Amino acid sequence: MHDFILATASTCDIERDWLDSHDIPFISYTFEIDGNVYSDDCREETRRLFYNAMAEGKTPKTSQITTYSYYEFFKGLLAEKKPVVFADMDRAISNSYANSQAAAESIREKYPDAELYIIDTRCITMGLSLLIHKLAALRDEGKSAKEVFEWGEENGRKIAHRFLVDDLQWLRKGGRLSNASAIVGSLLSIKPLIYLNEEGSLVAYEKAHGKKKAVRELLASAAKDAGDGKGMDFIVGHSNIPGEGEEWKKLVCEQFPEAASVSLMELGPVIGSHVGPGFLSIVYFTSERKA
Repeated sequence: MHDFILATASTCDIERDWLDSHDIPFISYTFEIDGNVYSDDCREETRRLFYNAMAEGKTPKTSQITTYSYYEFFKGLLAEKKPVVFADMDRAISNSYANSQAAAESIREKYPDAELYIIDTRCITMGLSLLIHKLAALRDEGKSAKEVFEWGEENGRKIAHRFLVDDLQWLRKGGRLSNASAIVGSLLSIKPLIYLNEEGSLVAYEKAHGKKKAVRELLASAAKDAGDGKGMDFIVGHSNIPGEGEEWKKLVCEQFPEAASVSLMELGPVIGSHVGPGFLSIVYFTSERKA
């Protein structure tokens, strides 16, 4: 048994079995396909349903989590009479963070003795996963809720996020890129490399022609940050390209032979709906986020 509850959201993209076995409850985002609404439950079958729909040319839609949903989620956790530490995705990517803060304020007004901490993570998907793994380890070492919260506040924004987007049309469909830019970029086979800055905003730092060159540039930019990577933990990710994902992991392992670990994950439906299949990523702790 733990002295406090560590909780997160489905946008951490961690497998459901791991979350359950490590006693980490989560709140689910939803996505819509052809008018049907699905819960992002972090299960493999849900990801397959999602990516199969994209392969058929369907465009999923996602929704932020409402203040009421967060309120009910927090109230249920606090019913166990333990402190709660909660970590969701970055505030600059979604209004969900603001909604979680509003819910927390309502909880504190109604239950002034409640001990509820909301981490301003500045992380998304694999970066949030790396943070949750570290927070769980601290919890299991016996750190208090406040200590884990303070560590997360200080260190979450030290996680470097580097992404490669394969098909610009998905960014266009999600309203994050103009139609003209997407068409020109696709015709020229431009693959943007993106990182998450200190404010949690997505910034394009390089545009490579062709995916092979983009992968080399992605690895080189990570090496510029991480040096030899000795003793470091890396998480690499993909979206519905398991073969390329394994090759990407192999390249990272070769680049950082003395890394403590290199783990492979698949992007979930929420962020996946905006970047589409073919996405590759790498996340790791660094001294500061930079291009």
